[in-house]
Amino acid sequence: MDINIEKRVNLWLQDNYDNKTKEIIRSLLEKNSDELTEAFYRDLEFGTGGLRGIMGIGTNRMNKYTVGAATQGLANYLKQQFKNQEISVAISFDSRNNSDYFAGITADVLSANGIVCHLFPALRPTPVLSFAVRYLHCQAGVMVTASHNPKEYNGYKVYWNDGGQLVPPHDKNVIAEVNKIKKLSDTQWERDENKVHIIGKDLDEAYLAQVLGLSLNPEAIKKEKDLKIVYTPLHGTGITMVPEALRRYGFENVSIVKEQAIADGNFPTVKSPNPEEKSALELAITQAEKEQSDLVLATDPDADRVGIAIRDDKGQMILLNGNMTGSLLIHYLLSQWKANGKLTGKQFIVKTIVTTELIDQMAAEFNVPCENVLTGFKYIAEKIKEHEGKMQFIGGGEESYGYLAGDFVRDKDAVIACCLIAEMTAFYAAQGKSLYQVLQEIYKQYGFFKEDLLSLTKQGKSGAEEIADMMVNYRNNPPKEINHQKVLAMKDFQQSTEYNFEKGTQEAILLPKSNVLQFFTADGSKITVRPSGTEPKIKFYFGVKETLDCLSAYEAKAAKLTQKIEDIKKDMIR
Repeated sequence: MDINIEKRVNLWLQDNYDNKTKEIIRSLLEKNSDELTEAFYRDLEFGTGGLRGIMGIGTNRMNKYTVGAATQGLANYLKQQFKNQEISVAISFDSRNNSDYFAGITADVLSANGIVCHLFPALRPTPVLSFAVRYLHCQAGVMVTASHNPKEYNGYKVYWNDGGQLVPPHDKNVIAEVNKIKKLSDTQWERDENKVHIIGKDLDEAYLAQVLGLSLNPEAIKKEKDLKIVYTPLHGTGITMVPEALRRYGFENVSIVKEQAIADGNFPTVKSPNPEEKSALELAITQAEKEQSDLVLATDPDADRVGIAIRDDKGQMILLNGNMTGSLLIHYLLSQWKANGKLTGKQFIVKTIVTTELIDQMAAEFNVPCENVLTGFKYIAEKIKEHEGKMQFIGGGEESYGYLAGDFVRDKDAVIACCLIAEMTAFYAAQGKSLYQVLQEIYKQYGFFKEDLLSLTKQGKSGAEEIADMMVNYRNNPPKEINHQKVLAMKDFQQSTEYNFEKGTQEAILLPKSNVLQFFTADGSKITVRPSGTEPKIKFYFGVKETLDCLSAYEAKAAKLTQKIEDIKKDMIR
């Protein structure tokens, strides 16, 4: 056994951990189990989504002790940052197994440190937690969730006083404080009941009122109030907010997938509660076909992301990917802001560097700045904060099905997105158009952009090392050609440098350092490679483009772009 792993294991055996945990460790030691190595080979770290891991014993697992240590580190940092102030933290949780338990542990440790805890009485979406931080004037927030990960996972997202997730330097500083927690006695465990307050219904009402305030075309909804919508929360928190929000918008024909309306951390009806995956929407699409619905909406367990299905020109239900939905939504926002005379030159939108460049193209046509940030919605929230009081945030998003409009929430918000997607559908329906037709019109006007994502899972310690080696090889030996197209440039976000191979020049990248590489080819293709910040994966993002001169050429062009992506995949991943 690696000496560092052995030290961690011995510490858990010698310190005052509970007997059940020690029994499991001893059993794994006797079996010389790889499971013990996986559980102790590292400490859980904050990535783009915070603390996230498989539940179980060990420093690399989500359990009472790792959650307690993370919370103690957070408490210590909060007390450093907000000296001589009463500190308060909002705490929420999703439907996952142990989420309510971990939320309780969080309240125990924070209150034991003299910090006021505003605890939700029941599960609520992640965006509602973000809203609560601002609404209650908290210094921080904690959301217990592992988003769309499989049922074995749970997680712990930390929010700062602006309602956004931790960004540099706070993320690294909190981790530094957590790493100082070496033994159980470093954590204060005894809850102070006087410091724990249960959040009331007034917060839900305030949030829903703000969501309703984002509506741009209430008259269109009145005309299309019977728009047939199928909604599924995929056993998650969306059931607490999405149906009510849609009702308040004026939609009267919302059908809920009953089998998936029950909050259940085992996610019994799906392989994975991920709206990016077709299988997660199967029940909803079946129901939509039966009821001849116009739109399917599916939110992930913490209701910050949404997947949708619409009808194509043949009347068949088809899934849209995150780039398609994001492009439709941003175009709707921009066009309606313009139609309503609200574009004054002081607005902006934000997207991530791996999200479709179609959004950049559209924003340019509307003379609205589009800022690109690193992957992770926390960086979008950071831009909103940076421009606060100077420029107005219209909306933004990322290819992984996360979108936001308005600035009262500082994370992706599927409640808002569901309402605006439904409103957008109603607006175009009132004109006799489907979202499918509108998307084609957008491609014809701005360019036909097509994207795809490939994730390679590499489990455990050896997998993490393999991913690291792949990144080193791409960085040190960049491809000269991809799919017979010359590579003109490479952006290395870890080195903060853009290399123009054609000109032989270098330029600085003015974004935080991140282990991301992007390659740009002569035909306008863009390939991005990055390890996931929340899962044992290396991700490849592919973006290609063509012109679409006439709508009748749509299917042929789409097939050509799909083939181009497949050829690039074969060239990149060998």
